Amino acid sequence: MRTDWQPVWRIIALWRGRWFMLLLGAVIALAAAAAGVGLMASAGGRLAGGLIGLGTAGAMAGGLRALGAGRVGLRYLERLVTHDAMFRALGDLRVWFFRGLARSAAGGLGFRRAGDVLARLVNDVEALDGLYLRILIPLAAILVLLPALIILAARQSPLLAAVLGVLFLIAAFLLPRRAARGTLAIGERLGQAMAALRIAVLDAVSGIREVRAFGAENRMLSLVQARSSALFAAQHEEARRVARAGAAAMLAGQAAIFAVLLAAAMLPAGRGGVAYAAILFLTLAAFEAIAGLPRAGALAGRIVAAARRVLVAAAEPRAAAEPPVAILRPEGYALRFDAVSFRWGEDRRPVLAGLTLEIPEGAHVALLGPSGAGKSTLAALALKTAVPTAGRILLGGADYAALPAAEIRRRIAWLGQMTHLFDDTIRANLLLARPDADEAALWAALDAARIADVVENLPKGLDTWVGEGGARFSGGQGRRLALARALLSPAPILILDEPCAGLDAATEREFFATLNEAAAGRSVLLITHRLTGVERLDRIWRLSGGKAIAAAG
Repeated sequence: MRTDWQPVWRIIALWRGRWFMLLLGAVIALAAAAAGVGLMASAGGRLAGGLIGLGTAGAMAGGLRALGAGRVGLRYLERLVTHDAMFRALGDLRVWFFRGLARSAAGGLGFRRAGDVLARLVNDVEALDGLYLRILIPLAAILVLLPALIILAARQSPLLAAVLGVLFLIAAFLLPRRAARGTLAIGERLGQAMAALRIAVLDAVSGIREVRAFGAENRMLSLVQARSSALFAAQHEEARRVARAGAAAMLAGQAAIFAVLLAAAMLPAGRGGVAYAAILFLTLAAFEAIAGLPRAGALAGRIVAAARRVLVAAAEPRAAAEPPVAILRPEGYALRFDAVSFRWGEDRRPVLAGLTLEIPEGAHVALLGPSGAGKSTLAALALKTAVPTAGRILLGGADYAALPAAEIRRRIAWLGQMTHLFDDTIRANLLLARPDADEAALWAALDAARIADVVENLPKGLDTWVGEGGARFSGGQGRRLALARALLSPAPILILDEPCAGLDAATEREFFATLNEAAAGRSVLLITHRLTGVERLDRIWRLSGGKAIAAAG
C-alpha cells in the first residue's frame, strides 16, 4: 500500500502552502468531535437519569445546552475552514498542474489531447478533495472518539470496551483499507474512461463539419456510445464496491450497538443504567462519525489514480538549472547553435546530432527539412523549453545556461504552425505578446501584418470578438493576426515554424510578401519544408541526419 499511496503523499506535499488552514480545520474537527462526545454521553446520562428518577438529570440541562451550542458552532466553523482550505488547495494544484503542462507541452512533449487534459484538470483534481474532507478529517476525529469510547466503556466492563474497540477499528481502518485495495484498478479504469469519453466528444464536436461531409455521424456516435458504456461499467463497479463498504460499516455499527445493549441487559436491575445509556449514545455518535470511512476507502482507488494522473504534469522534458538572474549579458542578438545534440528521452533516437548553425544579427535564414527531421525541436531549444543533451546555444555570445528563460524569450518571438487565437477580443489576443502596448502600437502591428484595414472595418474594431480558434476570420486573416501579435513583441529575433501550414498557395505567397517587409531589421529563422520563391533570405540550410547543411549562401 505504501507504494500505491506515494502519489497521494506527493499531492499533500504540494499543498504545503495551505497546511496551516488544513491543520486548523483538523483541530476544529477534533474540537467538534470532543463536543459531540460530551453531548452524546451527557444526553444519554440525562435521559437514563430522568427515566429512573435521579435528581441530577435537571442539573445537566445547562451543560447539555452549552455542549449542543458549542458542537453546532464548531461544526459550522469546521465546514467553513475545511472547505475554504480545500478549495484553495485545489486551486493551487490546478495552477501547479497548468505550469507543469506548459513546461512539457511547450517543448512538444506530454499529453496534448484536449479531452485528457480537461479530464485531469477537472475530474481528477476534484476527486482529490475526498482525500482531505472524506478521509483525513474523519481519521482525525478518531483521535477523540476512540479513546473516549474505550475509556467510558472500560469503567463499566473491560470486555465491552475491548469489543467496541475492535469493532471501531474494523470500521475505521480495516474496512477502508480493504475497500481501497480493491478499488485501485477501478480508479485507474475510471480516470482513463472519463478521459477517453471527453476526447471522443470533443473530437466529434470540433470536427462536426468533416463528420457530416464524410457521412460519419453514426460511426462517431457509436464511438461515443462505446466509450460512454466503458465509463458506465467502471462507475457501476465502483458504486457496487462503495455500497458493499457502506453495508459493512453499517453492520459494524449495529454490532457495536447490540454489544452495548446486551451488556446492559445482563446487569442486575437498577445498576449502571445511566452509564450504559451514555455508552450507547456515544457508540451511536462514534460510529456515525466514521460511517463514511469505508465508503471513502472504496473511493480511494479513484483518489490514488487521480493523484497519479495529475502528477504526470511533473514529468517534463530535460530541464536546465535556471539561474535566478542573468550571469552574463548578451552583446547583441546573434543566435548560434554550437555542436548541439538532443533527444526527447533516453529511449528515443537522437533528433539532433552535433548541429551547428548561426543566425547573424538582422539575417533572414531558412531551415528546410521533411517532417520529423527536428525542425520544431530546434525552435523548442531556441525558446529554452528544452535544453541540449550536448553542445551549447549562444545568444549574443552568452551561453543559454547562464541566461534565465524569461531573458531569452524577451529577445525571441515565435509564430508556430498551429498558432492559436483565443476566444477573446482582437486586443486581448495581441496583448498576449506585449501587455503594456498602447493603442498606437497595436495598430502599427496590425498595419505591418496588413490586416489593419480588415480590423478597422469591423463594428467594434480592436474589441471585436475573435471567436473560438479565430473562427470569425479566414485562415489567412487569422494567420495575419497571429503575425501581428508576433510583430508586436519588441523581440529582435523572430522564429517562424511552418507559419503557413494549411494555407493555399496564393495566400501563402501573400503572407511571405508581407513578412519580407514587416520583419525588416529583425533576425528571422524560417522553419519550413519548402520555399515559395518570394521569401527574401540571406542563407538557406537543410536539416538532414540531425545536422544543418548549407544549401545556399
